[in-house]
This record gives sequence, structure tokens and C-alpha cells, in this order.
Amino acid sequence: MKALIRTLRRALGVLAALVVLFEEWGWEPLQRLMARIARLPGLRQLEAWVTRLPPWAALIVLLLPSLLLVPVKLGALWLIGVGQGGLGLAVIVTAKVVGTAVVARLFTLTRPALVRIQWFSSLYVRWVAWKEGVMARVRASWAWRVGRVFKRAALAQLRQWRRAR
Repeated sequence: MKALIRTLRRALGVLAALVVLFEEWGWEPLQRLMARIARLPGLRQLEAWVTRLPPWAALIVLLLPSLLLVPVKLGALWLIGVGQGGLGLAVIVTAKVVGTAVVARLFTLTRPALVRIQWFSSLYVRWVAWKEGVMARVRASWAWRVGRVFKRAALAQLRQWRRAR
């Protein structure tokens, strides 16, 4: 039983690390992209309105995109079920990327209001501390260091290729 619990903990740890890595690599770039898109005139006013929301309204606005994506994801699962696996997978991936971009931007806008909710603030502080601990372990790992070497080499090759064009 102890071996099973240890295996489940490791599996959950790997899953949690993948979530943290996705957040680390995807969240910020997607949030910056959404900030650039939000410079459009109508969206600027909408963002200003979102930043003025009271805490509980800000929480609802933050959760709304996730709820709106549920039917899209169910539709994608239906597509997979009727033999359109590629299309279904594409819909799920697109929904995940777009949903993450929107939630990342909304979180940036609503965070000041959200941290005024005591339970949210408490969970957020714990999440950030846990995430930083996970990232410290990931960054210290052999795989991370090797990946950074490959990334630097790939970027150097890309720069060289661009200069040659």
C-alpha cells in the first residue's frame, strides 16, 4: 500500500509540475499577447471596467471563461467520439490556449481585487510559494539544464539562419 501511495504521489507531482511548467512557459507570453490585443479601443474600456470590479464580481469574471469553454470541450469530445479525432483534439488544444490567454489576462486585471478576498489571498500565497519550490527543483534538474543548452543552441542556429537570409 505504501508503494502505491508513493507512486500516486509521484504521478501527481509530475502532473503538477507539468501544470506549473505550462503556466511558466505559456501563461506570461499569452498574457502579454492579450495585453497587446487589449490596446484596441473597445477592449481598453472593457479592461478598465474589469479593473474596477469589486472582489466577488472579479472572481465571477475570472471564472466565466472556464465555464464558457465547457460546451466547447464537450463538443470536442463528441467530435472524437464520432471519429473526428484530429479535429476534436485541435478544438481542445485551441480552447486550452485561448482559454489560458483570456484567463491569464483576466487574472492580471482582477488580482488586486481578488487578493482582498481572504480565502483567495491565502490560497494564492500558498500557490505561489509551492510553485516557486517546484520551479526551483525543476530548474535544478538535469533535464532542465540539458533543455536550456538545447534551447540556447537552437536560438543561436535560428539567429544564424536569419542573418544568412
